[in-house]
Amino acid sequence: MSTLPDGRFIDDAPYDPNVDISAIERADMDAPNWLLVWRKFRRHRLGLISAIFLFFAYAFIPFAGFISPYTPNERSAEHLFHPPQAIKFWHEGEFVGPFVYPTTGAPDLENFQWVYETDTTRPMPLQFFCRKSEYNLIGFIPTERHLFCAPEGATVFIFGSDRLGRDVFSRISYGAQLSLTVGLIGITVSFLIGITLGAMAGYFGGWVDWVVNRAIEILRSLPELPLWLALSAAVPSNWGPVSVFFIISIILGLLDWPGLARAVRSKFLSLREEEYVRAAEMMGAKPGRVIRRHLLPNFMSHLIASATLSIPAMILGETALSFLGLGLRAPAVSWGVMLNDAQNLASIEIYPWTAIPMLPIVIVVLAFNFLGDGLRDSLDPYSD
Repeated sequence: MSTLPDGRFIDDAPYDPNVDISAIERADMDAPNWLLVWRKFRRHRLGLISAIFLFFAYAFIPFAGFISPYTPNERSAEHLFHPPQAIKFWHEGEFVGPFVYPTTGAPDLENFQWVYETDTTRPMPLQFFCRKSEYNLIGFIPTERHLFCAPEGATVFIFGSDRLGRDVFSRISYGAQLSLTVGLIGITVSFLIGITLGAMAGYFGGWVDWVVNRAIEILRSLPELPLWLALSAAVPSNWGPVSVFFIISIILGLLDWPGLARAVRSKFLSLREEEYVRAAEMMGAKPGRVIRRHLLPNFMSHLIASATLSIPAMILGETALSFLGLGLRAPAVSWGVMLNDAQNLASIEIYPWTAIPMLPIVIVVLAFNFLGDGLRDSLDPYSD
């Protein structure tokens, strides 16, 4: 058995005229739909890699505190704007294990920046499964256990520290909890509204279709970013971070449903004339059952692909609002909030690691787009 460049398998065995080719073809055509989808999806390398990456990214969300050496708002007044530290294994030709060198910082009053000196004569091994600052594992289990910590008298800033001496790596880990979750909540709200209104407009038609279409046209005619800003500015400033997070997620979902509703409507307009739909109606099936059991399943592949392409738009929306100071606010930690602290271009020029939070945003958005492309191609398993 060998593999072609496009991922298909070919048999190297000699040709056997007694093999029933038609039986093989029938077995392939009779395979369950999920198996056909998987066979095609695994040949889409970027989509498969993106799916694996996103699976681990979401799986690690509940354990952000465990893999982070610091809590998100833990400050070190002696290590403001600390540059990224490399974790080394060898010292003067001798294997020591994971360690860091201690650093000492001082302000440079001539260039108005912090300067750090590294003591390369003292390797300080990292501590593993150590006890440090308390956090809640999986959101509700209080613990002080961390995967790794800096030894006493040293620091471990993998991505450096920000203007308040907070570890950028730890804040990125904690920020994933909000930045990655906002897309799931927003897409849930968007799908509930978009599918419901689109299905009603496409199936019933008449005045229902007219009302839904006018609502879609009004929302799509409004400039998106100013509308985001107006709705976000209306959120009371005294609300807590959790309340603001859910409100921002709902706002993003409320503004994203028109495109999905229009797609559902157009699909239902064609499907409602199919014979199996007419047969279900003649047998007494109510409109709700016809929509749930007969129409939506034929549109599910498009909905799945649409969801994977809409989630990154939600993430970018939250990032934009938080970057402008109208989304999540401190002490909440998200990638957008972190970028809000890096608005000063002069600081980024001197301390470029403060812009690192944009990297996970770019990587996650690309992963969702690649996954969406792979699913969109694979959910039609009989296409070439």
